Amino acid sequence: MKNAHMRCACCGRRGALKMLTALALAPLAACDSASQKDAGFAPVEIGPATSCMLDGMLLADYPGPKGQIHYAGEAEPWFYCDTIEVMNTLLMPEQVRKVNAVYVQDMGKADWDNPKGAWIDAHTALFVQGSRRKGAMGATLATFSSEADARKFIEEWGGKLLRMNEITPTMLDLRGGANTDSSM
Repeated sequence: MKNAHMRCACCGRRGALKMLTALALAPLAACDSASQKDAGFAPVEIGPATSCMLDGMLLADYPGPKGQIHYAGEAEPWFYCDTIEVMNTLLMPEQVRKVNAVYVQDMGKADWDNPKGAWIDAHTALFVQGSRRKGAMGATLATFSSEADARKFIEEWGGKLLRMNEITPTMLDLRGGANTDSSM
């Protein structure tokens, strides 16, 4: 029995080194969009009845980029009608659920008023904050896969280019259009 234990790949220095290397590389693989798709976490297209997990709004009824979060242990992604909601959910300090993948729409390829498809990994997306273009919840974060598309959008609609790691909770206002609607 002792000899069988010594041959185990998980034991001994080599096995321990292999295990540590695998553990160290695991988070990097989880952030790679190709790995997400290969692992069964490919983006799911919205349909006419797809609703937002936070407020029940039908995604197809509203303009601007949408998002989806694939949580561990969930068969279907949670959909969000606006990228502000996606980022707020991810940045909440009480967020402790394991996230397998996060997708947003590439507005360089999708129609703003009727966005379909064009899903990109949120970790590699470029975000434009503060544009004049409104999403489902009012002010939104426009998302792009190409810096050239993001810069073209900024020229036309204004805003500031950000990477995902530059977005902070204070930038995310969930009050939506009601915040700026003086007729209410």
